[in-house]
Amino acid sequence: MVLFVSDMHLGRSSARASREHERALIDCLRAHADQATHLYLLGDVFDAYIEHRSYIPKQGIRLMGELAQWTARRKPVCYLHGNHDPWHLDFMDRELGVRVVEGPWTAHHYGQHIHLAHGDRVASTHGRWGQWMRQVMHHRGAVAAYRTLLPADWGLAAAQWVSRRLHGDPDPAVIRALRSHAVQVLHTTAAHAVLMGHSHAAELHEDRAGVYLNTGNWYEKRTFVRLTPDRWALMQWNGAAARPIKTAPVSQGQP
Repeated sequence: MVLFVSDMHLGRSSARASREHERALIDCLRAHADQATHLYLLGDVFDAYIEHRSYIPKQGIRLMGELAQWTARRKPVCYLHGNHDPWHLDFMDRELGVRVVEGPWTAHHYGQHIHLAHGDRVASTHGRWGQWMRQVMHHRGAVAAYRTLLPADWGLAAAQWVSRRLHGDPDPAVIRALRSHAVQVLHTTAAHAVLMGHSHAAELHEDRAGVYLNTGNWYEKRTFVRLTPDRWALMQWNGAAARPIKTAPVSQGQP
């Protein structure tokens, strides 16, 4: 079994609410720990994450401990950058054993070629402002200046302030753009499946060339994706167990 989850946005809500989101995710991961072999975090685990050479933000410490336990049990964890949490250095890899990936990634499980991405490179949730912000946030010079010139607490607080001001409901245009991009990938590459987050709208879309799944968002809906040898499943955690929302057989893609 392989798990995919995204958009936890730890730190967006109050400290108490954020702790509840984190605890629910840990409970879900532990409920699947015996059967799961791999875990993929498809971005925006944190609402803002700025790692410095000698210290990291405090949010998500319990989740980090859980991820360390997964990798210690030889269950690989792969973390794709989101548009809210791209400023990683080496902590996740060096201390937790978590592979951090900046861009799209291809995974292979149960004979499936799986294209993984957060989705922000395909469509911005904030129009041209979001596109401009993404370019700045990924520019090495801008990142170095931000880390160097601002005290850590100020830098993180500023990033969180901007993130909260930009928060809004799922954008139908972004949802359509991600689906359209996924279908294009299915028809033009060897991928059997495409998985993304970013839109905050959980989705399972079947196409003759394969399947597109969006993990939705954890912090509001507790949705995630589960892959078993014969089925894809869009799931929701209810606090005690996971229930399927929609399922589809694994696809062999185009002949």
